[in-house]
Amino acid sequence: MESAGVGWIAAIIIGGVAGWLAEKAMRSSMSLLMNILLGIIGAIVANWILGLLHIQPLAGWLGYLITGFVGACILIAIGRVIRR
Repeated sequence: MESAGVGWIAAIIIGGVAGWLAEKAMRSSMSLLMNILLGIIGAIVANWILGLLHIQPLAGWLGYLITGFVGACILIAIGRVIRR
């Protein structure tokens, strides 16, 4: 997160927004804490997947928001598959 130019407090805020956007896009219902965790962990997962595909992750606040959103959507989808 620090390497992307995003501090810890900003990561929590951006992670919360990314998680909330993913929650709305995936029609899920979660708490604020889960939204923050999904956004932050989602960004880590999405950056890892992009690294495997040899794609340079996006940098800065907007890049972190986009990767957090995509990663959170992936995590929500995986959670739904596991619950079934």
